[in-house]
Amino acid sequence: MFRRSFMLSSLAAAGAFSMPASAAGSGWSYESYLAAMKACDRPTSLTREQWNATQTRRKGALATIQSVLFHHFGAADPNVMRAFSEVPREFYHYDFASRAAFSQVAYEEVSKPWRIGFGSALSDYRGQAYMTQLCKPTPESVALEIGTGSGFQISVLSRIVKKAYSIEIVEPLGREVGRIFKPLGYDNVETRIGDGFFGWPEETGGFDLIMVTCAAQFVPPPLLQQLKPGGRMVIPMGQPFKREQFLYVFTKDEDGKIHSRKDVGVYFVPMTGRMLSGDKKPAAASGTTGQRL
Repeated sequence: MFRRSFMLSSLAAAGAFSMPASAAGSGWSYESYLAAMKACDRPTSLTREQWNATQTRRKGALATIQSVLFHHFGAADPNVMRAFSEVPREFYHYDFASRAAFSQVAYEEVSKPWRIGFGSALSDYRGQAYMTQLCKPTPESVALEIGTGSGFQISVLSRIVKKAYSIEIVEPLGREVGRIFKPLGYDNVETRIGDGFFGWPEETGGFDLIMVTCAAQFVPPPLLQQLKPGGRMVIPMGQPFKREQFLYVFTKDEDGKIHSRKDVGVYFVPMTGRMLSGDKKPAAASGTTGQRL
């Protein structure tokens, strides 16, 4: 069972996507891919021919992302599109448990989650794009992610926000994924191993956005406390391993009052740690009925 996944319906393309000049000139190449993998002590057997094939598929994946965002939001946020064009997804196609890269299948036409070991997964890129835009990141934002996983989602956020934090509860995964950001030059990412239920209280200024990538039965109070006035949290909620889960969007107004609404139907595996072992509280969630993606 994947630790997290988010499946979206197929959508017709909303127009061809043109890769920004900044991505084209980023210097990412087959040689830099090999160097980054070596710096992380990750073995890879990806050939140059396979590399070229992934880069050919990449434009199609970006067009799909643009289509998804257009369908759900009316427009694709340029910052979100830029981030997805800059972060090399093939670098994150890696099984941490078996120490095996599977970069050759990156940017698959029909996006899906991929196992990365230790019960976790690299989520499908359409769902990640949707959740990213739903969080409304800006260059001034300080972001917190609960569930580092492959590191791809926090890498995308880091290309938009000022500072990005991420917490992983699975120790061997958290230890290994914490090494991948420096070789890519992502120096505004900070990760830790711990229970995301409690957030990151040391960041005393709080967070402009919080993204949770595992299903909670109720909203962890520390996360609401750490949300800044004007902040926004996106969290899947529902019973463990049940299909009746939904994303909820929580916002905090300038007076500190919490508002919520139900968004799209999703399926995630459960948040573990305190969420499953601590006292249960009812979910403080209400709003209109969400659609299912």
